[in-house]
Formats: sequence, structure tokens, C-alpha cells
Amino acid sequence: MGKKKAFVIRIDEEMLKSIEKWAADEFRSTNGQIEWIINKALKDSGRGKKD
Repeated sequence: MGKKKAFVIRIDEEMLKSIEKWAADEFRSTNGQIEWIINKALKDSGRGKKD
């Protein structure tokens, strides 16, 4: 993965709680889980970086 850039994201409190639990279940940080979700969505839609 290339250089990472920090940015602010607004997210619904209940959605964040769900993501935090999912992250804990998979032994990831919340940030890592959000990054994983975005990468998966990009790959599934054909818009992600090609392997």
C-alpha cells in the first residue's frame, strides 16, 4: 500500500459502535477495519487497485 493520508470522517454513532465491535472480533483497530471495509468495497466494485 502506498503513502497514507489522514482525514476526518463523520460517522453515525451506532454504525461506529458496530464497526468497533467487528474490528475487535477480527483483532483489528477501528481504523484498520474501516480501511479494510473500504478496500473490499473498492475491489468488489472493480474500482480498487489491481493485484
